[in-house]
Amino acid sequence: MNHVLRGLAAHSALPSELVDRLIGIADAELASALAGRADLSREQAVALASRFGEIGQQLAYEGKLSATDVDPVTQPAAALALLDAGAGLEEWALLLVADPDHRRREKLAGCRGLPADVVERLASDPDVRVVAELALWAAPEVAAGLASHSHAEVRRAVAVNEATPPAVLAALLTGEGVPPATRCLVCDREETPFVHDAQCQRVGCDLLPGASCDGSHESTLHATWQAALRNPATPGHAVVPFADHPSVLLRWALADRTDLPSEAYARLAVDAIPGIRADLAENPAIGDGVIRVLAGDRGHDVQRKLAHNPRVPLDVLVRLAGVAKIGATLLPRIAAASPVEVEQLAESPNAAVRMLLARRRDLPPGIRDALAADPDAKVVKAVASHPGLSEARLRAMAERHGTRVVASVAANPDATAALLEELTRCEPSVRKVFREVARHRNATAPALLVCLRDERARPVAAGHPALPPQAVAELLTDADGEVVEAAAANPALPVAVMAELVP
Repeated sequence: MNHVLRGLAAHSALPSELVDRLIGIADAELASALAGRADLSREQAVALASRFGEIGQQLAYEGKLSATDVDPVTQPAAALALLDAGAGLEEWALLLVADPDHRRREKLAGCRGLPADVVERLASDPDVRVVAELALWAAPEVAAGLASHSHAEVRRAVAVNEATPPAVLAALLTGEGVPPATRCLVCDREETPFVHDAQCQRVGCDLLPGASCDGSHESTLHATWQAALRNPATPGHAVVPFADHPSVLLRWALADRTDLPSEAYARLAVDAIPGIRADLAENPAIGDGVIRVLAGDRGHDVQRKLAHNPRVPLDVLVRLAGVAKIGATLLPRIAAASPVEVEQLAESPNAAVRMLLARRRDLPPGIRDALAADPDAKVVKAVASHPGLSEARLRAMAERHGTRVVASVAANPDATAALLEELTRCEPSVRKVFREVARHRNATAPALLVCLRDERARPVAAGHPALPPQAVAELLTDADGEVVEAAAANPALPVAVMAELVP
């Protein structure tokens, strides 16, 4: 891998003539990097696609190729990408539906807006993988027809498709009105009864661990039920009976549905599996009663996820702040707090509650500044990157709390160049400071040169446009390929140096 050329390929100011030279010498990896350029001309895109078929697919998806640029016979991947994006020609679909490579027919089956006769041929394709792919993306009427397909794998795909009519999805759960499947991927290949060994060592075997069939295609039927239960188009009344199902996976599939009756949520709230209760806790459809039951649940991750529920009452969230490991994130309920609630939270005697509020980035100046002067370092750390804090206040925060907050101070978008330079010289040093300064828009050359001494900050600093050109050029021979790529893509790299680097 040539890290210099990869970096140049991503350089936003690389002259067009140098892009042409890179295209002429590119391997597949370099071609992929070049294909991602926003300024790639149509001629350059066509040249890349003609050399690398898979790159043609990437270019097609990015809108850099049109139907007039692609030959479906020699560039089927690009043609399929244009069809998938709705920019291909109908005659291509008629050509590709007869392709002997099932992978191309399978890709075609996933395209939207295909002609009816092509869809009909795909629905009767001899390879079940093609039909199953069609079932995943088919329009309602086609999906409804495939729900009675003889192969259970196709039905599983129908159950995943959110365009499948609700009544059909309900029928896949109950079996009413749907004839039994006669085949599945397991009995296609193995004599039944058969259970696939989870530690299977057979070369080329792609059956899922535990896949089984005793003639009833039970593992695929279970997967079909699970898909239908997770499908938001499946009617709520059809899924409720599964709240008491012996299968953990099927009960789990209900935990984040938002259309269940309160009785179903209440049953799931006392499920024996903590993971089910945890996913339920984050569900915005659960009512106050269930929320308060889960608030006292010490099961793994239940309280943390409940804190992330946008409908959690503020009094419950205040209690959770002291017991749940919420992490450094802005909670939805805090983000939605009213001005009156914001004032109440700011005045809370609980530092954990004030810390939750401090993660908002739209606080009134008075509350923002009060939190910046908070005696608790965790609160100050949370508010330190809030826009609008003055340089004097940022300095005071760093001086008062030292290593506990300096990295967050360095991340403040309004931190001045002088302050950033001072933070890189703090003793004892905090390594995260270097990474924050290295990516900061106000970082200066002296600060960035210090950041280059830190192993993790070095690749970030190498790409900063404020780095002196001479330093950028020296980094092109660095032992770390990531640093080399960042330096080669650095806007500060002179054009003359770029020209020397391209063969």
